[in-house]
Amino acid sequence: MSDTMNIEDYLAQGGVLTAPGNVPARYRGELMRLMSSFVDSELAASAGFAGSINFAPGIKERIAASRITLEKADHAERVLGVMATFGTDADRYQAQHDWAARVARDADLGAQRAGGDMRLSVFHYPITGWADAVVMNVLQGLATGVQMTELTRVSYGPLAEVFREIAPREARHAELGLEGLGRLDKGAARAAVAYWRPRVAAGFGVAGSSRYDTLRKFGLRHTPNEQLLARWEGLVAEQLAARGL
Repeated sequence: MSDTMNIEDYLAQGGVLTAPGNVPARYRGELMRLMSSFVDSELAASAGFAGSINFAPGIKERIAASRITLEKADHAERVLGVMATFGTDADRYQAQHDWAARVARDADLGAQRAGGDMRLSVFHYPITGWADAVVMNVLQGLATGVQMTELTRVSYGPLAEVFREIAPREARHAELGLEGLGRLDKGAARAAVAYWRPRVAAGFGVAGSSRYDTLRKFGLRHTPNEQLLARWEGLVAEQLAARGL
């Protein structure tokens, strides 16, 4: 592995890198982009759910929203710790954006980022009530579960280890949402599903992504966007049908 091409061959065959000094420049750029997107999304999600705590109809629900708020921030901190080993100033990074900032409710960003950070576009939209918070958490929680099947297998070992630690707690966030989903007014739940479903779907990216082949060669991706999206759509259909939605 004396040059970049040999490292790319190594990664394409399932190899794992374990330290910043082993990482070639282009790989580093893609890895940092992946980590930034995750950290920014978790910080924005935490800020969004913090604002939802007071929408909760009871103490149990307040505890669930508070737990999600706390753990999303913790997950961001863990991945930011990996970024710090590449020279990122963690204190400056986490303070450089307003993570609670949101666009207008009727905005249509598609998959585009806004506001200068790297959060997924879904985290730019405001949560407007308890039904809205529960449905958003369910749909995005199921999406995160699907995306975790990719993240836990990334070829940078220290990051993959962090994602494997995070994955069970992210799965529990979706479970908390599903517990609350069946208790919602069905009309409010259906309206929230109609709003959030396309916005969560946009987070899977475009079909036939030109960047996917590069990420696959680096061992940072393993499954195309369209397959991950289809897996999520199947899970969503199953869970909504089970609750009469």
